[in-house]
Amino acid sequence: MLFPGGDMEVTPEDYIANWSETKTVWVIWGHPYEHILFDMASVPEVSVRDPKGAVTVLTPTEITVGEPGEEKKAYEVSFTVDKQGDWVVFAKYKDEGEKLTDYVKAVIHCGEEVWEGWDAELGVGGEHGQKAEIVPFTRPYGLEEGFVFTGKALYDGSALADAEVEVEKYHTKAVGDAVVEEAKKKFAYDPPMMFTRVTKTNAAGEFAYTLDEPGIWFVGAYGPEEEGVTQRSVFIIPVLDKFPTTAEEAAETASPAGLEELKSRVRELEEKAKTTASEGKGAPGFGAAAAVAGLLFVVAYLVKRRER
Repeated sequence: MLFPGGDMEVTPEDYIANWSETKTVWVIWGHPYEHILFDMASVPEVSVRDPKGAVTVLTPTEITVGEPGEEKKAYEVSFTVDKQGDWVVFAKYKDEGEKLTDYVKAVIHCGEEVWEGWDAELGVGGEHGQKAEIVPFTRPYGLEEGFVFTGKALYDGSALADAEVEVEKYHTKAVGDAVVEEAKKKFAYDPPMMFTRVTKTNAAGEFAYTLDEPGIWFVGAYGPEEEGVTQRSVFIIPVLDKFPTTAEEAAETASPAGLEELKSRVRELEEKAKTTASEGKGAPGFGAAAAVAGLLFVVAYLVKRRER
């Protein structure tokens, strides 16, 4: 897992950078859905590709992550975002015990409408090539829940046909524990079917999957074994809440403080209208009347929703 942000409460906004910012990325080994972490058995190879295509090798520093008493060995790297566009952080990690090598990619975006580099193919040649790789067809930022992510899985530079692609959403420790327990009760016959979703690539290595919830998603394509070690490519996709928010959705999340603020605004407008009339300035204008009526409607709607 590649987590910018400096903690385990990673959000889609952590995959956005400001120009000249120093970005720190955690490299972690574990199961994202259940939030099960493991010690990293070897030092990962980590690099970053800037928007113009230049690749810089990063130096991992050992850290510990996880709950107190359950800390696990992980690593972190840092780099300075000195160009606008898309920075591709990629890592190779081999775990002999699990007989698995992961090739992981994440895109960190910087700059308004500077959408350059997100679909870069690292390839297998040269010093920084990746034997297994997912190349996105869908830009992996600015995605809302319910959007379809599409991409292509490659292995050794060629399309990875008819390969299993696993899709998982990341959960924090508390949420992960809760959803796992719920799945065990509700789907006792096969709880993991709810943790890991599975699709397959077509003959051209292409795949598509709907990311139906906001959060951080992991898409992993399984390649062949090399000397008994499975080669897997992983791509990380941050997904935003649905935008724009509808009136009904706003009502669902409206706080008591927010309702009181609206009621106060209505009272202010009503008093202003009364003052205008008492000073002989005539009836309040249509705009003021419409504003009062509109706010009254919103308040009534929100109160009604909260009472359900």
